[in-house]
Formats: sequence, C-alpha cells, structure tokens
Amino acid sequence: MRTFDRIAVLVALLAAWHAASLYFGAQWITTPWVTAQAFWRALMRGDLWHHGSYTLSAAVLGFLIGGIPGAGLPFVLRRMHTLRAVLDPYLVAGYGAPKVALTPLFIIWFGIGLASKVALVASVVFFLVFFVTSAGLASVDQKLIAAARVFGADARLIAREIVWPSAAPYVFTGLRIAAPYAIGTAVVGELISSNRGLGYSIQAAATDFDPAGIFVGVVALALVVTGLNAALGLLEARLLSWRPDDKTVERAQAAF
Repeated sequence: MRTFDRIAVLVALLAAWHAASLYFGAQWITTPWVTAQAFWRALMRGDLWHHGSYTLSAAVLGFLIGGIPGAGLPFVLRRMHTLRAVLDPYLVAGYGAPKVALTPLFIIWFGIGLASKVALVASVVFFLVFFVTSAGLASVDQKLIAAARVFGADARLIAREIVWPSAAPYVFTGLRIAAPYAIGTAVVGELISSNRGLGYSIQAAATDFDPAGIFVGVVALALVVTGLNAALGLLEARLLSWRPDDKTVERAQAAF
C-alpha cells in the first residue's frame, strides 16, 4: 500500500511539473519528458558520471571527516562537564556561523579544487551531527544509570550497555539529517568556484540559458541524496537490528 501511495505522489508531482511547463513555457520550465531525454544524453556522454562523481566525492569525504568527530566528541565530553561548559558557547557560535561565508577563506587555504569543498562540507556536517548526538546523550535515562551503578556497573559497562544504545538512534538521525546538507553544501561550493561537479554543470547550464541542463543537474542531485539516504537507512537497520520494530512494540503494549 505504501509503495502504491508513493507512486501516486510521484505521478502527481510529474503531472504538476508538466502543467507548470505548459503554463510558463518550455523556455522557463522544461517538461519531464524533455528533461528525461537530456538526462539520458548526459548519462550516455559520461557527463553525469564525470560531474556527479566529483560532487559525491566531496560530499562523502566531508561527511566522514565532519561526521565521525561530530558523533564521537559528545561521548568524550559527556563526563567532562567543565570542559563542555567552557566549549559550549564556541560550539554554538560555530554552529550558527553561516558556512557559505567561509567559502572564500577555504578557497584561499585549500584552492579551488576538491579540498575546499571537503572542508566546507565537513564544517557543516560536524555541527549538525554533534548537536543531534548531544541531544541523544541528554535524553539518556539517568535513573537507569543510577540503578546500574547501585548494582556495581562501572563507567565502561554503563557506556556500552546503556548510554550507547540510548544515543545510537540519535547518532544515525544526525547522520541522515546531515547527508542532504553534505550534498547541498558541496554543490554550493561548486557554484561559487569550481571547474567540475554537478553545481558547476548547473551553473554552466544557467549561463547558456539551458533550463533542461539545470533540471538534469537538479534531478541528478535528488537521486544522489535519495541513494545516500537509503544507504544510511540500510546501515542503521543493520547496526541497530537489536531494536524492536513498531509492530513488536504494539504487540507488547497490547499484551499488557
């Protein structure tokens, strides 16, 4: 049933897209069919792989460089309350600072190549994952930790058996939230200064007044984000397979 509903939504979106093209004109909004043809041509020429692999490389590298420390640092600071209190205003300021404004600085430091895009993506992903993970750690049941200590559990056992299982869903939520931002930030960096990538191809199409080329880039980005989110979903399901699913919880609640 859910698959049918998703197909129905997709059909409705395509119909709305086609209607918008007819209303505004193909010179502004190309039809889905024209976009699909342009997408296929770009795929056959290798343009999509050439630009898409560059964007994906910047996004994935920045995602890993920013996401791993962003997920790990809250666990390190969990027991260092004084250090966390000292760093907190700086972390909040870093999160609130517009990262796009740092792009020229990253270009000066790392050049116009891949490294500047990776640095920009990492700066965005780190703070997103850090604060979502911190929220997960704050939600850990302190009564459960106190009870474990009463029974003689040490800090390592508590971290492994209570803290991590409680915070793990938040970690993966932070990663899944950060994934689209990683792709989008890489594209923004390419729009500002690059000679490759989907952002560059979109900018080139806009310069040539080619709406079909723009829509091809947008569709390619949507597919990349969807694929990355699906991969993270599969990884989450595999690593957190110990969690009961919704049906199991409902049956347990009904039993009581």
